[in-house]
Amino acid sequence: MIRIRFERTKDGVLTGFQARGHAGFAESGRDVVCAAVSSAVYMAANTVTEILGLSPEISERDGVLCLSLSEAQAPAAAAVLLGLQLHLQALCRQYPDYITLD
Repeated sequence: MIRIRFERTKDGVLTGFQARGHAGFAESGRDVVCAAVSSAVYMAANTVTEILGLSPEISERDGVLCLSLSEAQAPAAAAVLLGLQLHLQALCRQYPDYITLD
């Protein structure tokens, strides 16, 4: 199962996310759920760094991608992270046995 957790400030501003795990929907290379989540989180990370020019802390290892912005950077990336959250919520509704959002 893929588990996604969004980080927020005390005021509720999104500051980052952690996506971990594998969906297990299909065999490796044919798992559309994994592909959809991977594509979404990488697009968000690339938009934050390459388009917005922000410098979040990013860590990546097998099955885990974490992105963390400072509170000062978070407002500039709010729309990107909110869009990611909405997209992943839709995927959770479509594939509830394979993705969870915390």
